[in-house]
Amino acid sequence: MRAAYSNMAAPSDSEDGSRGMAGLRKRKGAKTTPHQPAEGRTEPGEEKSPSGVTLSTGTFWMTRIVLLRAICAIYFVAFLVAFHQNKQLIGEKGLLPCKIHLENIKEYFGGKVGVEAFSYAPTVFWLLDWTHMDTHLDNIALAGLGISAFIILTGCANMILMTTLWILYHSLVAVGQRWYSFGWESQLLETGFLGIFLCPVWTLSRVPERTPPSGIVIWGFRWLIFRIMLGAGLIKIRGDKCWRDLTCMNYHYETQPVPTPLAYYMHRNPAWFHQFETLVNHFIELIVPFFIVMGRRMCAIHGILQILFQVLLILSGNLSFLNWLTIVPCLACFDDASFSFLFSSKDGSVKHQVAKIQRQDANGGGLPKSYGSYIRQILHVSLGVLIAYLSIPVVVNLMNSRQVMNTSFNPLRIVNTYGAFGSITKERTEVVIQGTSSLDPSDPNAVWEEYEFNCKPGNLTQRPCVITPYHYRLDWLMWFAAFETYEQNEWLIHLAGKLLANDETATSLMATNPFRDKDPPRWIRGEHYRYKFSRIWGAHSSEGKWWIRKRIAQYFPPLNLAGLKKYFKSRSWALPSAS
Repeated sequence: MRAAYSNMAAPSDSEDGSRGMAGLRKRKGAKTTPHQPAEGRTEPGEEKSPSGVTLSTGTFWMTRIVLLRAICAIYFVAFLVAFHQNKQLIGEKGLLPCKIHLENIKEYFGGKVGVEAFSYAPTVFWLLDWTHMDTHLDNIALAGLGISAFIILTGCANMILMTTLWILYHSLVAVGQRWYSFGWESQLLETGFLGIFLCPVWTLSRVPERTPPSGIVIWGFRWLIFRIMLGAGLIKIRGDKCWRDLTCMNYHYETQPVPTPLAYYMHRNPAWFHQFETLVNHFIELIVPFFIVMGRRMCAIHGILQILFQVLLILSGNLSFLNWLTIVPCLACFDDASFSFLFSSKDGSVKHQVAKIQRQDANGGGLPKSYGSYIRQILHVSLGVLIAYLSIPVVVNLMNSRQVMNTSFNPLRIVNTYGAFGSITKERTEVVIQGTSSLDPSDPNAVWEEYEFNCKPGNLTQRPCVITPYHYRLDWLMWFAAFETYEQNEWLIHLAGKLLANDETATSLMATNPFRDKDPPRWIRGEHYRYKFSRIWGAHSSEGKWWIRKRIAQYFPPLNLAGLKKYFKSRSWALPSAS
């Protein structure tokens, strides 16, 4: 590669005839030699950044830094959610205790922890003392937060750190049960697994000269985003009829799990605009992914379009860290020349180090091959073969008319199949949890007070929240519970029992507890409501209401602690005592 900005100054005229001729050629504007490109000129295969530092295309040193920081930013959010919520959800007093889950797995496989049990739930918890489960959950989350924060701040990572992050989060997903049963968990694990192979084994350097980014890993990220988007597009075309007749967006903004304020306004767009949105969605998910294999510029256009699409989804819906995570593999569509604007041009900066490496490689003066470099090549080729092999069932699934989405075909979730919103609910229903201090729950004069969630619609005047990439797992699962039954969501009855005791572990997951600093409620019930956005200029919105609702039926009957005793015992849940 030629480095335009490293042009050496031509010697001045002197008594030496050779120098004089060189000076004469310079004055006459003669072409420079291949090793001395003219100052300011960008040679083929090079792009000049606004700062004046010229970088070649086709290398990924700075791309690696951006990718590693982006992956760890998502890890940081995921571990932060785990630290704030895991004890309440899967801890010793959680709604679905992971200790009971592990005991059930162990019992199923003959009462011992063997290969089968570990394969079913690959987690470090098999090696830990289960009597201190809350402490272990916190320590894993804190370790993940610390490592990911270090990589974000420094831009330095190695295989040891990235593998540790992957193992820690895998351990949580394996015991997370329904709370961790969604596609973005597998997607983070697959993305994090690829991130391991971006790095040297031991070295902690932003530009480790002896460990260039592997093209196989870069294409691994591109293969990931290709599958994510194409899988999402195919599941829609094969799924709900509204995706084919272009009417799905008439309902999506209102019925999605956790809408944003922008979704409230987007819902009121005219029908023709919703049809246009659906067509754009099909174009982005079914056509644009193929841009990846059409050369550098088309690959970059693919990355730009996908990122813009994900930003729009971020603004219109709180879909956990899913859309942020989907942006990550898109970054592999850009090389060092594309990312140059993100880095400083000061002497000794990353940009200058990369330019130096590119010059050395172009002039054949790079570092000599070492045994380690050959081992890394073998490792990367093995990774490529592994990805290709594990992709076989994924590709078969994509081609199948009965395609399934968000499924792992291997216990380590290295290569998975993805998809989103294959079907769209046409009406929004919500489970509203209420409590009363009345002795008789059937008393028509009983006062029932509602529990409010952090983001889930409940109070009609509560403004839709903006929380992404953070994620309230309880709010999310309440959306699914609303179009299922309480028998299918036993954790909901466990929650009701804890609310009957004013259990702080459970109420910390909620925005408001109407019985805080009071005696606990005597009864808890679930009511089923149909919710709709209020009209922007209607009477309800003038009263500050974002929603209107109508009662459908009772979701679960009034419950008290005495009535739950047998139910809790059969599931090995501790019956909370009223304070």
